[in-house]
Amino acid sequence: MNFLPHTEEDRREMLKTIGVASMEELFADIPPEVRLQRPLDIPGPLSELELTRHLEDLSQKNGNLNDYVSFLGAGSYDHFIPRAVNHMLQRSEFYTAYTPYQPEISQGVLTAIFEYQTMICELTGMDAANASMYDGATAMAEAVLMACESQRRKKIVVSSTVHPAYRAVLKTYCHGQQIEVAEAPYTNGITDLEALSELVDDQTTGVIVQQPNFFGALEKVKEMGEIAHKKGGLYITVVDPISLAILKEPADYGADIVVGEGQSLGISTSFGGPYLGFFACNGKLVRKMPGRVVGQTVDTRGQRAFVLTLQTREQHIRREKATSNICSNEALCALAATMYLTLLGKKGLVEVAKLCLQKSHFLKEQLKASGFNPAFEAPFFKEFVVKTPHPVQEINQVLLKDKIIGGLDLARFYPELKNHMLLCVTEKRTRAEMAALIAGIGKEVG
Repeated sequence: MNFLPHTEEDRREMLKTIGVASMEELFADIPPEVRLQRPLDIPGPLSELELTRHLEDLSQKNGNLNDYVSFLGAGSYDHFIPRAVNHMLQRSEFYTAYTPYQPEISQGVLTAIFEYQTMICELTGMDAANASMYDGATAMAEAVLMACESQRRKKIVVSSTVHPAYRAVLKTYCHGQQIEVAEAPYTNGITDLEALSELVDDQTTGVIVQQPNFFGALEKVKEMGEIAHKKGGLYITVVDPISLAILKEPADYGADIVVGEGQSLGISTSFGGPYLGFFACNGKLVRKMPGRVVGQTVDTRGQRAFVLTLQTREQHIRREKATSNICSNEALCALAATMYLTLLGKKGLVEVAKLCLQKSHFLKEQLKASGFNPAFEAPFFKEFVVKTPHPVQEINQVLLKDKIIGGLDLARFYPELKNHMLLCVTEKRTRAEMAALIAGIGKEVG
């Protein structure tokens, strides 16, 4: 069989070369109690037709966003993706491309990356953007390492309203680097500025804030930046790129480094990945930025051309000079974001952002009228927290029966917010879907 290349004779020869008599002897070091003592529970040999049908049957056991209505956000969002995005991604010259090790012959990929960088800079107002990171969490952690290297300090202050998973990744990064991580508490859904100010001192590398924050609320970002800069620290902001169509760009409120998750820009939720971390900074920090930067130049004939201007990973330069080795190619996801932004244009992105804003506020008011009060009164963009009459997990089980994916149970990350649900409303949600959600939350559980 083509898919089983080793014959019994091949196996005997391999075992003889290794110096063991049988497969059992080969795996003797693995304790019997952790080994499977029965055949795998899978059907026998199937034809291609039978196998295709079997896999389709298995796939039907998974729920998907074509069949379910989602009010779950918390970092992964159900936005509409124009079909042209996936059409472009499936072109072989993009779909099969990897890191442009020979950039002079990869002009198409470099052009796409350059356009992506340009759009990220336009959204954030920053001077430069790199050619993408793994995801928002690692982008934030890498921003901290870059800030520590720049400032020669070993303390970072992060708001407790930053995504819990991002903070967990940050702590993992900082543990090995002996970087102190201090968390500023929140009050009424946003960072407590007085507590933040007390935590920031002369040894602080910088301050991290999320805008909108994990609760969906809008932080007092200008004041937080002033607190960071007053002590000579850098200001790192984690932003939702869709929100930047209507909110102030980070450069306007003093951000030095801007990172975030680009999944909402034309990338499906996909069970959590692969996603796209974007990373931008001011001109002073460019040379310390991780990853790669594509720049524009002219060739020997005077024609427009693109090159890898900055390559700071150890495969390109001496290891001791590398800023980071976290830069495996995310260009396909970056291309999806580029195509999404191109297809929508400036007006289209503003319309999407406004629809998220208006629809989420509509749902909040409808919930309030039905007796479900919001937990915080801070302004918000597309996510907000509501108090629930029963445990969130139980409510979500009821909602699933009606093919509705409810909000996040905040008690998982914030024990003080028991019976609090984080809801997200994107441009896709309808009045009928919102009415069904409200009815589901109000149902008796048990």
